[in-house]
Amino acid sequence: MSALRVGLLGLGEVAQSIHLPVLRDQRHLWKVAGLFDVSKKLIDLGLSQNPGAVGYESAAALINSPDIDVVFILSSDETHAPFLHAAINAKKHVLLEKPACLTTGELDALIEHAKGYEKTIFVGYMRRYASAYQAARAELPAFEDITHVRIFDLISEGRHFLSKSQNVLYPDDIDPDLLQKGAMARAALIGQVVGDKAPADLVRAYRGLTALSSHHINAMRGLLGEPEGVLAAHRTNAGANTTVMFDYGHFVANYDAVVDDLGLFDAMIEVRSNTKRVRIIYDTPYIRSLPTRLEITEASPTGPRHRTMDPIYSDAFSNELLTFHRHIMDKTAPETDLEDSRRDLALMEKAIAKMKEIRAS
Repeated sequence: MSALRVGLLGLGEVAQSIHLPVLRDQRHLWKVAGLFDVSKKLIDLGLSQNPGAVGYESAAALINSPDIDVVFILSSDETHAPFLHAAINAKKHVLLEKPACLTTGELDALIEHAKGYEKTIFVGYMRRYASAYQAARAELPAFEDITHVRIFDLISEGRHFLSKSQNVLYPDDIDPDLLQKGAMARAALIGQVVGDKAPADLVRAYRGLTALSSHHINAMRGLLGEPEGVLAAHRTNAGANTTVMFDYGHFVANYDAVVDDLGLFDAMIEVRSNTKRVRIIYDTPYIRSLPTRLEITEASPTGPRHRTMDPIYSDAFSNELLTFHRHIMDKTAPETDLEDSRRDLALMEKAIAKMKEIRAS
């Protein structure tokens, strides 16, 4: 079997620190064949690290090249919809980094455009593919026995870890007009959800939901199914911190996101019944192969009994790409597809509506 030829759109942090190294590790499955970024410095860096790859002069040229089988869309959020639309037209397999889009309207149009599509469209929610997460599914209490769920994202941003572990290039050669145009396009899309004259903290809260929080909202749904709705949502710390209560009928899933500059990563999903606790613990994804942990505690006549699957060094991004490749080869549908991502965005929109209600009252 020949390796699938991959073209990457966007060569920033996640491409440099995660996707390109994983693609090279899995060289029996993938070949880094094409690169595009709005920064020439990033293209030159990518070409120096990936012999045989071609630097393309535009995203359209890469997407439409007959020498590309799979397109990785790793670019700014506002470009996802037009790039995916073009990739569908070009009949490419696609890995689309989260968030798939910034609005449900964009996704509705893409879902309609992709009806009957015979290639694989895979949205990159890597926490769903962590080994501890997969193992936790078999350990969960029965749904009717769940009494409470806690979900934490108490972390610092990726730069705190990358600056100490990797030599990531942050380019200084991007056209300022292009950056401004992208920022305006992003603001217009976000404005469709938060409102044209929304306060800055509400805008930041929605950006956080679609970025950091999208991983755990998606992971929550993958474990528990669809919540009935959003009971409450609140933002503090200028929108950097968010709290959302998801309604599952007989129990609540409480989600907390706190972003600070302490330089720590503390991400966890905990599912409880009256006699069992299942806890999935994540470390920063920006340092590859740090362990995920699965902790299980059960009641017994002699007191709580603990079991652990620790450490699990299998990298979530590596698992994700192996799963993506298997779907391409088997022509099967991934769990994390466009419809799945739309359900995430719909919940985020409900959370924003609840935040507006609190401030309005």
